[in-house]
Amino acid sequence: MLRPILRLGDSILSEPARPVEAITPAIEKLIDDMAETMYAAPGIGLAAPQVGQSLQIFVLDLSLGKDPAGLVVMVNPEFVEREGMQLEEEGCLSVPGFTATVARPKRAVVKGLDRNGDSHTIEGTGLLARALQHEMDHLNACLFVDRLRGIARDLILRKVKKLSKAGKW
Repeated sequence: MLRPILRLGDSILSEPARPVEAITPAIEKLIDDMAETMYAAPGIGLAAPQVGQSLQIFVLDLSLGKDPAGLVVMVNPEFVEREGMQLEEEGCLSVPGFTATVARPKRAVVKGLDRNGDSHTIEGTGLLARALQHEMDHLNACLFVDRLRGIARDLILRKVKKLSKAGKW
């Protein structure tokens, strides 16, 4: 089932997500819905708070669904390692129509549970490291706009405010 994606300004996006206590059928359904919603958007990652669920879950797939083994599911993830820095342009399904250059780690290692409750670890460099940090940020109530400073941040926030006033956000 497709779920609506919350946008910048929604309070759930500014609250840290709660740990998942057990992988229940409801959690499995949420994971399936998140993957379906991410692919339909289309996007390469989606965190549970973005669909209104304040839970520590994210899905990502750099193949956009083209590789059946490409879907990564992380429940209660945590960083094991982060190193280096890359500066690349990125966007977010919760801030549609906007992109900016964001500093992210060059390499990231995240461990968590898969959809079956089994522990697994994923290591990524480049785009995967950036996507891991981006989704982890969502679980900690941080959008990519929050990582910006100065005019880049102000410009996006002003445009979003203007769109909100016009009823287009």
